[in-house]
Amino acid sequence: MSSSRKHSNKPPKTKAKSRPKSHSKSTAPAPAKRPRGELLYGRQGVREALRAGRRHFHDLYLARGLKQNEVVQEVLSLAKARKLPVQHVERGQLDAWVADANHQGVALRTGAYPYADVSTMLARAEKQGEAPFLLLLDRVQDPQNLGSLFRAAEAFGVHGVILPKHRAAHITPAVVNASAGAVEHLPVATATNLVNEMKALKEAGLWIAGLEAREDAVDLHTVDLSGPLAVVVGSEGFGLSRLVAETCDWLVRLPMRGRINSLNAAVAGSIFLFQVLQARRS
Repeated sequence: MSSSRKHSNKPPKTKAKSRPKSHSKSTAPAPAKRPRGELLYGRQGVREALRAGRRHFHDLYLARGLKQNEVVQEVLSLAKARKLPVQHVERGQLDAWVADANHQGVALRTGAYPYADVSTMLARAEKQGEAPFLLLLDRVQDPQNLGSLFRAAEAFGVHGVILPKHRAAHITPAVVNASAGAVEHLPVATATNLVNEMKALKEAGLWIAGLEAREDAVDLHTVDLSGPLAVVVGSEGFGLSRLVAETCDWLVRLPMRGRINSLNAAVAGSIFLFQVLQARRS
């Protein structure tokens, strides 16, 4: 068929109104289905992931009408520097994609979290001219507690975190969000056998201090925390497993004076990590 129009006496049809152009050249049509891959959400987590630059990045999603505060502007700037497509979607669509989690109108499609190995952590400490300072988590399963511990670890100078490969929470978008993105800056390794990993750390010259609210545990302030150290924090409600506790050089308890005689894993572990930082500064 010829592509030219034939002359006609009929009046021309009314021209259809064109859709308003988007203000962003990088905007692309939003997919209806949930994108494949890992979907990080929350402004802080997305920003820190882009800052750290350790993952593979695919797309940035913003809720329509999102107010561009300082954090969102930085997210857009980081995405532009990495030449990421920016897609504007309805807020309800983001809700469905992240199971109604608090995404704050921002999501980032990425590759999997890049786990490290223990040698990387020890090399990091050596490069910084510091005694190794590691955090080991024994069967911590709550994503909020895990995220809070990662946030404290990054803030207080931990060189790396070791998780059991089984019966423990790992790095998920929920954990990244709970850590405010701090875990994106931390080397994290998994161990098939945490006890064997502890023994290997001892051979490498580290002392192992387990946090445990037991009568035979020593007071936190009686232990020298300034040297090469691995801190072990146990699970919520159960503490350290028997073999992990037996492998520690010390079992340490926090001094408390109130009627409540225990703290959750994230709070207790964060206090312990802060005390190690203080000991290393003195």
